[in-house]
This record gives sequence, structure tokens and C-alpha cells, in this order.
Amino acid sequence: MDRVDHWLSCIKEHGYRLTAPRRAVVDTLATSNHVLSPFEVFELARENYPRLGLVTVYRTLEKLEELGLIQRVHRPSDCQAFVTAFKGHQHLLICQNCGRVEFFSGDDGMEELMVKVGERSGYRIKDHWLQLFGVCWECGD
Repeated sequence: MDRVDHWLSCIKEHGYRLTAPRRAVVDTLATSNHVLSPFEVFELARENYPRLGLVTVYRTLEKLEELGLIQRVHRPSDCQAFVTAFKGHQHLLICQNCGRVEFFSGDDGMEELMVKVGERSGYRIKDHWLQLFGVCWECGD
């Protein structure tokens, strides 16, 4: 079962209707390897369903996030964007030009950094989430 079919099954299993506009949003997000803002999802999904409304995009994003299929990310340019949720503990590398997303593990000294920050701040750090921004190989720069 591919990602689109899996997401549609999850939506249906949780009692949500599978409308054509909702399918267009799911197809857009499930097949993307880029971080997308709600408006970007709207623009791309309208290519498959021209009568799509922005309210439907926001409602579908909300449902997909509740189901753990997508996750919210923050970008320096605008606060709210979404990416396909990943399994396990991973971090994000996001291209500042095109929004391409790569996932990576934080095995490179992250624990040591957390200990140092905790000692300096007096916090007992329990969790972390890391997003790095740069320029991907396709964008050059």
C-alpha cells in the first residue's frame, strides 16, 4: 500500500469522509518531499481539484496532524508549514530555497550538547527537536 492509500485508509478508519477535495490535499502532501505551507498545499492541490477551498485545506491539515501523518515545522520565512511525519526520532534538514526535506538522526554529539545546555541553564532536558536550514544540492548556492 502506498502512502496516499495508507493516509486515505487512516482518514476513513477514523470516521472522516473521503471527499474529492480532501483526496487532492492528501495526494499533494503524501507525494511531496518538501515542506509545504497551507497556501502551497492549496495551490498544488488545486491542480488536481480546481474547486478546492482554502478552508478544506486547513481542516484536512488539522485532521492529518491529529492522525500523526504530518507534522508542523517552522521556517524562518513563515511560521507554519507541514511535512510528512517520520518514524522514530529524527531531525529535519530543510532547503531555504525550495523547501526540500531530508531526515537525519542526531547521533553526532546531541546527547553531549543537551547535557551541557542542561548544566548551564539548570534545566533537566527531556527531549529535543532539531531543524537545520541550508541550501540543497539542486539549488546550488
